[in-house]
Amino acid sequence: MKKRIISIIVMAAVLIPILIIGGTLFKFAILVLGLLALKEIIEIKETNKKYPLFVKLLAYFSVILVIVNNMSLDVLRISLDYKILGTIILFMTVPQLICQDKEKYNIEDAMYLIGSILIIGLGFNLLIIIRNYSITYLIYLFLITSGTDTFAYLGGMLSGRHKLCPKTSPNKTVEGSIIGTVLGTMIAVTFYYIFIDDMVNVFNLLLITMFLSFVGQMGDLVCSSIKRYYGKKDFSNIMPGHGGIIDRFNSIIFVLLAFLFFISMI
Repeated sequence: MKKRIISIIVMAAVLIPILIIGGTLFKFAILVLGLLALKEIIEIKETNKKYPLFVKLLAYFSVILVIVNNMSLDVLRISLDYKILGTIILFMTVPQLICQDKEKYNIEDAMYLIGSILIIGLGFNLLIIIRNYSITYLIYLFLITSGTDTFAYLGGMLSGRHKLCPKTSPNKTVEGSIIGTVLGTMIAVTFYYIFIDDMVNVFNLLLITMFLSFVGQMGDLVCSSIKRYYGKKDFSNIMPGHGGIIDRFNSIIFVLLAFLFFISMI
């Protein structure tokens, strides 16, 4: 617990000023975090076997392409250039013909990397674009995930009885999930109403925020399933007590992706 508290204080002391300052510093920080996240997802896969070095370099280049795509955009209009998508597919699939050895690199490895690049790249790209548009929108989304995670943890610790998904994440409980969803939603909705738009349809906002809270928890479980598959507790130990970049950003990445469907509704 002491490690977790110290880590969260250090992380907040570094990231909150960067979030407030925004601009080039924020974009660079997000790019670095995205590259570290891809490094974690590659290294956990390399628990079983090593990727060829040139494939990893192509993967890093690909995720950079996605993260910096439209990074100066300051409106909530999201798109991914087909040229970038085509580049990623070619970069990740053609190497199996070069390697000529399915033990070194095969189509399963390629699909794993394509999916990882797109999820990480799009998630961190959206962090930049939404920050360009409005810091308050980004804070609203972070409040959903942080509020849900915090109260789900406390609610599960105090009143958790029924396991939510024991084979994937044995410590998560149904009671904790419900408490986290309700309180995380209330905190985020209150912030949105006060600081973003007090003319919003509150009922719609409640439903959307609650759904995003649920999606964030599902994102956490999806990433937990990857860790369990490879027999790991965390993606890395870059933040003692909290794990790696993906361990901290898994919920917000999925929330950002889901938020795309509701941008025009709230």
